[in-house]
Amino acid sequence: MKKRESLDPKDIRVFSGSSHPALAAGIADYLGVPLEKTCVRRFSNDNLYVQLGASVRARAVFIVQSLSIPASDHLLELLMMLDIARGAGAREVHAIIPYFSYARSDKKDAPRISITGRLIADLLETAGATHVMTMALHSPQVHGFFSLPTDPLTARALFVRYFHKKLRRRAKTETIVVAPDSGRLKSAVRFAASLGLPAIAGEKRRLSDKEVKIDKLVGKQVRGFKRAVIYDDEIATGGSVIALSRLLIHNGVTDIAVVCTHGVFTGQAIERIKAIPQITEIVTTDTVPVPPEKRLPHMKILSVAPVFGEAIRRNYLRKSIGDLFSFWQE
Repeated sequence: MKKRESLDPKDIRVFSGSSHPALAAGIADYLGVPLEKTCVRRFSNDNLYVQLGASVRARAVFIVQSLSIPASDHLLELLMMLDIARGAGAREVHAIIPYFSYARSDKKDAPRISITGRLIADLLETAGATHVMTMALHSPQVHGFFSLPTDPLTARALFVRYFHKKLRRRAKTETIVVAPDSGRLKSAVRFAASLGLPAIAGEKRRLSDKEVKIDKLVGKQVRGFKRAVIYDDEIATGGSVIALSRLLIHNGVTDIAVVCTHGVFTGQAIERIKAIPQITEIVTTDTVPVPPEKRLPHMKILSVAPVFGEAIRRNYLRKSIGDLFSFWQE
């Protein structure tokens, strides 16, 4: 195995917000640098107090914070940490946001609402970020909201390696990859092509934040396939997964694997998924921390720490990270 070029631990500072210190520790461990301390507490009036625990002057600073629940609190904390690093004289300030939840607010689809994804992209730059890394944005156009260098990474290689080990030659002829809607089809096609599988999409209508309807499948017929792999960017309420699973089962699928980058699993999502016995596997990543009570026996959580760690390493060494991009066409 080729040895990775080491980084200068005196020139790099890695800090974690309170959203996901375990992932930040994994990234720091991959880079071979310490995870520095961060002090976060609240005043009696509920105002946040944040202090970075090591000098950042003239150094490259990487701040890891997922916008997981409570997303707005974690966002404010991140903005404060960016502002602290800039004000303390950091040479570079990198916002590492594994889960950019506000990417779902990417268009004005109702009167008098905010395109919040764009607003937050502006706030990150105003707060002091010189560069952003994130993963699996909800739609490609969100990348265009950022006017500072931004790298949208993908966990696809992790999923491909995992399923390569599980799929035998015969199983491939019985397996199809299914995207919940046409918006996720391109990503699903890339994933499927890496495994030598066909891919189709559902025709989804969102009725509310918690309810969706998928009436039919678009593309290759699903009949004749025993196993389906539902491939999505995020599972929150589980509405899309439930609706699509029922349609697949109606069409003769008996074994379903669910794959998503961001396993948010809000509300009764886990219970709803657990109630469908044909869903035999859930594969997600740790962009969002999954608490023990939400970890089902057939759930596999893959760490994205090596993906972010490698992207940070290459960025620091001024090397290309193109093959780690979310919309890269292999």
